[in-house]
Amino acid sequence: MPGENLTRDEARERAALLSVDGYEVSLDLRTATDAPGTAAGAGGGAAQEPHTFRSVTTVRFRCTEPGASSFADLIAPAVTAVSLNGRDLDPGEVFDGSRLLLEDLAAENELIVDARCAYSRTGEGMHRFVDPEDGEVYLYTQYEPADARRVFANFEQPDLKAPYRFEVRAPEGWTVWSNGAGELTDGVWRFAETKPISTYITCVVAGPYHHVTDTYERELPDGTRLEIPLGAMCRKGLAPYFDADDVFLVTKQGLDFFHDHVDYPYPFGKYDQAFVPEYNLGAMENPGLVTFREEFIFRGKVTQASYEGRANVILHEMAHMWFGDLVTMEWWDDLWLKESFADFMGAFSLVGATRFTDGWITFANRRKAWAYRADQLPSTHPVTADIRDLQDAKLNFDGITYAKGASVLKQLVAYVGQDAFLEGARRYFKRHAYGNTRLGDLLSVLEETSGRDMTAWSRAWLQTAGVNSLTPQVLLDADGRVGELAVVQEAAESHPELRPHRVAVGLYRRTPDGALERYARAETDVDGPRTVVAELAGAEAPELVLVNDDDLTYCKIRFDETSLATLREHLGALTDPLARALCWSALWNLTRDALLPAREFVDLVLRFGGRESDIGVLQMLHAWAESALVHYAAPAWRETGGRLLAEGARRELEAAGPGSEQQLAWARFFARSAAAPGDFQLLRELLSGTVTVEGLDVDQELRWAFLEPLAAHGLADEKVLAEELARDDTASGRRHQVRCLAARPSAEVKAEGWNRVVESRELSNALVEATIAGFAQPSQRELLAPYAEKYFAVIERVWEERSIQIAMHVVRGLFPELLDSPGTLDATDAWLAAHEDAPPALRRLVLEARDDLARALRGQACDAAAK
Repeated sequence: MPGENLTRDEARERAALLSVDGYEVSLDLRTATDAPGTAAGAGGGAAQEPHTFRSVTTVRFRCTEPGASSFADLIAPAVTAVSLNGRDLDPGEVFDGSRLLLEDLAAENELIVDARCAYSRTGEGMHRFVDPEDGEVYLYTQYEPADARRVFANFEQPDLKAPYRFEVRAPEGWTVWSNGAGELTDGVWRFAETKPISTYITCVVAGPYHHVTDTYERELPDGTRLEIPLGAMCRKGLAPYFDADDVFLVTKQGLDFFHDHVDYPYPFGKYDQAFVPEYNLGAMENPGLVTFREEFIFRGKVTQASYEGRANVILHEMAHMWFGDLVTMEWWDDLWLKESFADFMGAFSLVGATRFTDGWITFANRRKAWAYRADQLPSTHPVTADIRDLQDAKLNFDGITYAKGASVLKQLVAYVGQDAFLEGARRYFKRHAYGNTRLGDLLSVLEETSGRDMTAWSRAWLQTAGVNSLTPQVLLDADGRVGELAVVQEAAESHPELRPHRVAVGLYRRTPDGALERYARAETDVDGPRTVVAELAGAEAPELVLVNDDDLTYCKIRFDETSLATLREHLGALTDPLARALCWSALWNLTRDALLPAREFVDLVLRFGGRESDIGVLQMLHAWAESALVHYAAPAWRETGGRLLAEGARRELEAAGPGSEQQLAWARFFARSAAAPGDFQLLRELLSGTVTVEGLDVDQELRWAFLEPLAAHGLADEKVLAEELARDDTASGRRHQVRCLAARPSAEVKAEGWNRVVESRELSNALVEATIAGFAQPSQRELLAPYAEKYFAVIERVWEERSIQIAMHVVRGLFPELLDSPGTLDATDAWLAAHEDAPPALRRLVLEARDDLARALRGQACDAAAK
């Protein structure tokens, strides 16, 4: 639609012209239980039309230039009536499908829009889900960055904040929630007016949800008592698995932490948390009504890493109540002002307030890995990005904005001190409550509290892209002790910025009992290409130098030859779990950079993975080992490597403690690594129960994990998968079945999967995702070969015709990365050369995929040279 992709310039112009006093939004969702395609209230023979609901919006706003023109945003199949300041406007003249033209504005204005908006099956706008288990219908909204306009008419940009009043008519027996507290009177759910908030964090959840309540209580410093009603909800089918008590425990611990540290009471009244089906994101920070993907409700046994991950997301979203909801970025350029802070504060509060006291290990190993990858793509950007339009904004929810930004904030805390950082945050909230900010607003309070000039720091860390490498140089004196230890800083040619790093350098040696432990440490400021660490001169000669010990800064760690040799032989002897996680991450970066052969990384995982005590790190190692084999190993070694991984996984599965998390992790990894007839036979026997592993509960989720590799190798056909679905005919079971069906090794299956995703719109977002995940199997490269040419022929059309969420799934998920040959690289380059005028966001996705492919080919060459 013309104008659907709002630009930054248009937003700035509109913000200079308009200010919004308030919204009243009335939604009639009683059509939700009608069959899709049936006109409201009509019988089975009614004419087909989009499945819609009525949305009536009244918005009052002011204009600084009476007589000027502007526009409101709305994406809807139909507009019934439009009234501006009492004048009826012709919808056919003022509505183009995405915008409402508003001419001859007064100083004070009232706009009323009566529209029919469409229920969504893509997770954007008002998503409608029918539970296959019991036929119940569930609704929820998801808007970020700009899909509130799919539900009600508005001014869809973050700096036009306003208070909202929602009222909702829903099917009888349903419960409805929104940002404010609600009550049902005379068949209508009416909600308390919100504080001034942005459009993208308004929210409605409606349906026959299972709902649990609790209360958070706290005495404030002024002696008043704060009581926050807590709620948690999920589909009725998931209620038996819903551990709401643990959700509430983490919620209360988080609220305690933030009240202790930010000195600004939670400002949005109640605190509901909804776990919803077919969610595109991990979660969304709607004030008073946070939404999460329902996969955070665990249907089977999971490791503590999963509970830690859920707790981290709960706290990340809670941090947004202040960083993002109370104070919001002016435009998406400063998205980091909310996401980087929430990512950092999520880990900070996780460690400081909950049972997950090793959360910084996960941060170092998992979150930073995401950042390092993103920061080396051709699409890398500064933490403060250049966001030209909404498509740019959609793609900028990436590893730079989240994990690099959070890493930079961790470095900032080391730079200015924790007390100065937190005092700066407190002043920031009080100064800008319910307003919008830019980078300079935050830097000014940090300068006040720290006494440091933030300009140079900001330029180096927030306004330039790229990741530095830090490598130790050790010179020994005549006595065999450290004569000089220096840190060498390097940057990529494409992003040559060298940055100031506050780092800890640790020296490690083996003890008499063989443990590899730190015996010396120095904190220093690394600045420029080479920095001497004078404090470590005279120390005993180290076997391992860790240049970012304690993970204070954001960098790629490199090793000198002695340190690398030590890790090759004694990585498992490194006793400190954070140091070990940092070394594993560094070795993975060496593999991705084609400096360490993939087969050597696989060998390290097989030799030392079984000794890894941190379950989250172990699961990350499994993922990296798979990726090393699939993408970075020489093709001629893949069969050997696959056999070694499967044998090693089976060995560790059998050796793991009965019922332990390690046992479960190795069982899942064994299933994904299964390569030989004996492997598949064991999976079948575990499924049938004819063979058992002591302590291993093959629950329903594990059954699906065992079935997928069997399906991918032609050993579980449609009949077997149908029988499994009969055991688990739930929404989760159907997603698993769809993935397994698409994984089968048949040309007909691949053609069907391709057509259902690319040519048809029959599948919801969750089933599109499941089909794509099953479609691309590393063992089926020959079957996938015909789809490289088809991919490049269709992606521009897909981008134009489908919603951006589905288009992103297709463009990312169906890129022919498994056809990792120079020919595929050439085809990608040819498409890029021939489509220079393609939408920039589409080109970005293809460029990123091309970079991953080129990196894989370099890794394969490195691995081939090591044979």
